[in-house]
Amino acid sequence: MSRRTAVAVLAASLLGVTACTPDPVATGTGGDAKAPAAAIPQQQVDKALHDQLPAKIRSAGKIVAVNNGSFPPYVIVGTDKGAPVEGATADLSQAVGQLLGIRIEHTTVDGLASVLSGMQAGRYDLDMGPTGDFVERQKQATFIDYVQEYVVFAVRKGNPKGIEDLATACGKRVGVMAAGSAEKVIKAQSVKCVAAGKPPVEVQSYKDQPSSILAVQSDRADAFFSSQAPLTYFVAQSGGKLELAGVGKGNGFEDLFQGALVPIGSPLAEVLLAALQKLHANGTYDAIMAKWGLEQNKLPKPGLNLGKS
Repeated sequence: MSRRTAVAVLAASLLGVTACTPDPVATGTGGDAKAPAAAIPQQQVDKALHDQLPAKIRSAGKIVAVNNGSFPPYVIVGTDKGAPVEGATADLSQAVGQLLGIRIEHTTVDGLASVLSGMQAGRYDLDMGPTGDFVERQKQATFIDYVQEYVVFAVRKGNPKGIEDLATACGKRVGVMAAGSAEKVIKAQSVKCVAAGKPPVEVQSYKDQPSSILAVQSDRADAFFSSQAPLTYFVAQSGGKLELAGVGKGNGFEDLFQGALVPIGSPLAEVLLAALQKLHANGTYDAIMAKWGLEQNKLPKPGLNLGKS
């Protein structure tokens, strides 16, 4: 089955899901509701930036980028082997590659731990993300932040369990991405629930976002606790089955910045920062964010290691 056919079938399944569980990765592609085409400006090579690239990259003519699976609308990984990565991150990568006069090749691995270990071993040059920037992660990589994020809940339409914030999650079944920051926060909240004499949160950890969303739609979870941008995307694909809850609340997070990451000490950090600054200045960043409905997640300017929590 081709990727286009698989996406169409699975998107239809997602709209009417009951007990069935279609391919969770394919569902994340968004099917027929794919973002409309937008004119993304073509970039001219910036020779000064190109010359700042490490010699190995200039010689190879490419940067090897890695991601840890679908994270719509930023990263949408096709189901067919060799299918191109799509989404806001892919568009941003293409613009950066044009500026630097090289191509950026994307490969997918399972989980952030694999991304970090692969970069430390020299198999990958960077992860375009966006990945949550936290102080403890800055000990493992350098972040080039280009978006701001918020963490909310995706629940069934009408919010039958009344989940409005962390305090109302006690005794509920809450899905999260395994090994992510939201998992740590919801587990800490579960401890607080018990200390207050309330039932603990039943934390359900999933390897990808589409699996988590399907768990909510099929009533195997009461909510999915994750980044607002992708949850907004999934809610829009649900045919009115889902809605957001806890919007505008801190939900255990202070200012949450997300971005690309490179190995500590990599000269790519400053080069990529300069490239993103140029894309901000010439309007390309705004065009890409608007194309994917991410206007509320824009940063006025990119920066290095902005996370302070």
